[in-house]
Amino acid sequence: MGFARTCSVALVGVEGVVVEVQADLEPGVAAFTLVGLPDKSLTESRDRVRAAVVNSGAEWPQKKLTVGLSPASVPKGGSGFDLAVACAVLGAAERIDPRVLTDIVMIGELGLDGRVRPVLGVLPAVLAAADAGYEQVVVPECTAAEAALVPGVSVLGVRSLRQLIAVLTDEPVPQEEPDEPGRPDPMLAGLCVPGTGVGTGLSGALDDTHGLDLADVVGQASARTAVEVAAAGAHHLFLQGPPGAGKTMLAERLPAVLPRLTREESLEVTAVHSVAGMLPPGKPLVDIAPYCAPHHSATMQSLVGGGKGIARPGAVSLAHRGVLFLDEAPEFSSQTLDSLRQPLESGHVVIARSAGVVRLPARFLMVLAANPCPCGRHTLLGDGCECPASVIRRYQARLSGPLLDRVDLKVEVEAVTRSELAGYGTRGESTQTVADRVRTARERAAARLAGTGWRTNSEVPGHALRTRWPAAPGALDAAELDLERGFLTARGLDRVLRVAWTVADLAGHDRPSAQDVALALQLRTGVSRGVPMTIGAT
Repeated sequence: MGFARTCSVALVGVEGVVVEVQADLEPGVAAFTLVGLPDKSLTESRDRVRAAVVNSGAEWPQKKLTVGLSPASVPKGGSGFDLAVACAVLGAAERIDPRVLTDIVMIGELGLDGRVRPVLGVLPAVLAAADAGYEQVVVPECTAAEAALVPGVSVLGVRSLRQLIAVLTDEPVPQEEPDEPGRPDPMLAGLCVPGTGVGTGLSGALDDTHGLDLADVVGQASARTAVEVAAAGAHHLFLQGPPGAGKTMLAERLPAVLPRLTREESLEVTAVHSVAGMLPPGKPLVDIAPYCAPHHSATMQSLVGGGKGIARPGAVSLAHRGVLFLDEAPEFSSQTLDSLRQPLESGHVVIARSAGVVRLPARFLMVLAANPCPCGRHTLLGDGCECPASVIRRYQARLSGPLLDRVDLKVEVEAVTRSELAGYGTRGESTQTVADRVRTARERAAARLAGTGWRTNSEVPGHALRTRWPAAPGALDAAELDLERGFLTARGLDRVLRVAWTVADLAGHDRPSAQDVALALQLRTGVSRGVPMTIGAT
């Protein structure tokens, strides 16, 4: 009788569970039994592993073989267990010393010819292995750079099962024939999910060299100020105005204004995109803010996550630490929009399915864009709107009050005038100029919030703002009066205070003044408070 064990990782959402892969050989009729709650794709690994072992020059044991995946109560799926199953079988057959396999985590799919193919979710799998105390992992060669992002873990990238057997048995490592130059690499097919390209609006991180500049936006001084405040404090933004005024242009340029992701944030974002199969080719680490713009026909499952079996990340998770842009927001179904309420408050999504409960990160900056009415001409001067008042009310009511109460900034985007379009006015500030101010404001907020666990003003609870970092005396009088009159909710008052702190950080104030609060109220309610829509203006 022979026995061997090694380890792999089962992914539940973007979190991993280390699974012990055990192989047991007993005398009897040759059979291969796989136990431990595997799904269909994992059950098929029996045929893949047998063919890969034989085609790698090793002998397949002609005995009763049982492979167990422990803990058996955790659902397991995917083809990432192939490599661990093959090595456990070879260890039980004494082709590999079983003691060598005990403390190694193996992740990878096997082809019938013995090649090691990449799988999705390598980064979160290696993170789970590191958290469990493992220091050695084996992954496909083309995902070794992604696995190497985890500190304190020794990564071995292999191209074939033959190479791994040679490494584990201290034999000369065979050289695999390289692919012909100019031909597409079939290995990379395992790192992409169909339907997740750039055209879907869910392509994740944008390249910061894509050439979109805020200076290209004509006019819209108020909206530009709102974009700057939104970026500095991670506040949600609602842009309402006629078609062609520049709402989409502003939203597309917002990610470039956001600061680059920290190392911790980059690992969080990369883990989500790795599971979703959306990592940019040749770039294992996402270090810039992602941008997702789903179509208004998107379902609730595609927005918040879901699918058959274990839930997969949706658009809110793909936009984690970045921007989620919902263009033509009233055209989304009301159920889909209202499903955003919980992640907007908590920064994560909890999805319960029959196969298990998944917790996905979803701390994003939401930007809503909408026309004032179905025809879009309700606020245009000199061009009449033919929509009846009841139709306009129903159209605007598609964005529910509880959802809009979670939006910090509401701005009316005015139609562009002829003189502005002809370039007679002054050109707006560039993205780089605004991004420098945003970065400085973020640094001021980070210094103030050091040691608290909060990173931006939008995350700080209202109670902490009122007690630990109070505004200037009398600065909140106007906001408290609006609360008494019913113009603001208690949540709305807290959000006004958060925006006021962001305005103060941009203006270089030690704490919010009455003017900072007035600008925050003006940005939230859309009602003029007699202050210029410019940061630091007097």
